[in-house]
Amino acid sequence: MRFLKPISDDVRFAQLEFRKHTKAKRLVLGCFLACIATVLQATGGFLLGIGYFISPFATLPILIGAMFSLQMGVMSYFLTILLLFILFPSELVVFPFTTGLLGIGIGAAFSFFKKRLSIISLGAILLTIGIMNLLYVFHFPVLGPAVSDSFSFLIAGSIFLFSFLYSWLWVEIALFFLKKLKTI
Repeated sequence: MRFLKPISDDVRFAQLEFRKHTKAKRLVLGCFLACIATVLQATGGFLLGIGYFISPFATLPILIGAMFSLQMGVMSYFLTILLLFILFPSELVVFPFTTGLLGIGIGAAFSFFKKRLSIISLGAILLTIGIMNLLYVFHFPVLGPAVSDSFSFLIAGSIFLFSFLYSWLWVEIALFFLKKLKTI
């Protein structure tokens, strides 16, 4: 089964290659990734309609940063939050709990786990916790008006199933981009 197969050593190789760069280059790359994530996340507010399809791609820069180095991923995550606070505060509610948290979770999982199922599960758990916090703690309708803000096991299970499938998609996208970066 594909879930139980270990991922290739491409991630470890990329991390070792990344550590060979100077601290200045690593810092600049982290800032660049944060800027890309900010622009992608803000498109949901700037370009109504199509922007909502572009803004989920803000996960990728954070995920790539966390794959290379957990420290750089966390720095990019918080820098993106700061940039969103300054430039587009309405997106600040969504990014830290969904898009950014998923990127950090999957990127960190690549460093700690070797099996796809473990990596996907960690991302799904963090995304589920983030969405549930927005829905039930902050009463922010992140899933729209169709989902009430009162707790339901059916809704929680549906959110976890969605989070698992979405996390699986991002793991495969990250591995695809890592293979493309390796050829460059």
